[in-house]
Amino acid sequence: MRIVGGKYRGKKLWTPEGKDVRPTSERAREAIFNILYSRLGGDYNELNLLDIFCGTGAFGFEALSRGFKHVTLADIDTIPVLRNAKLFAVEKERFDVQKLDATRLPRARRKYDIVFMDAPYAKGLTEQAIEQILTQGWLNEHAVCIIEVRKDERFPLPQAFELLDERTYGLARVLFIRKK
Repeated sequence: MRIVGGKYRGKKLWTPEGKDVRPTSERAREAIFNILYSRLGGDYNELNLLDIFCGTGAFGFEALSRGFKHVTLADIDTIPVLRNAKLFAVEKERFDVQKLDATRLPRARRKYDIVFMDAPYAKGLTEQAIEQILTQGWLNEHAVCIIEVRKDERFPLPQAFELLDERTYGLARVLFIRKK
C-alpha cells in the first residue's frame, strides 16, 4: 500500500497481515480525493481532517500528503497507525494520533471540515460514531463526512446530513454526506 498523490506520492505504508485491519484501497483513495478536489477545488491547506476508525492511517496520511492543514488519526487500536506515523516524523506538527472509541467520544478540542469513517462493516458503528461527532461538537459548519460501508450494507442517512454523492469501489460503497 502506497500514498497515491501529493508530496509523499509513492511512499510505502506498512500494512498488517490478516483481516483485522482493512485499509481503503489505493484506487478508492485516489477516487475519493478526486471527488473532494472537484467539490473543494483542491485547496486543502486550511482544512482539518479527522480519520476515525483509522486503522493504518492510510487515508489520513494521504490527506497529509495532499496538503491538509491538520489531520487527526483516531482508533481504539493505535498500534498500526503509530507504526506508519514514524514514516511522517517531519510532519509531526500537522497530525496527531488519538486512542479513542468512536462510539464514546469526548467533547471535541478541535473542529473538522472533513471526516473519513471506515468502521468495521455491518456492526452499526458508523451510525454511533456519527451521532457522537455531532453531539460532542467535532464538526465545523457544513462539514463533509466520507463514509465507507460494505456495498450491500444498509446505511440510514442521519437527519442532520444531506447526501452529496455515492460511489462503489469493489466491495465498498462510499457516501459523501454534508452537515446541513
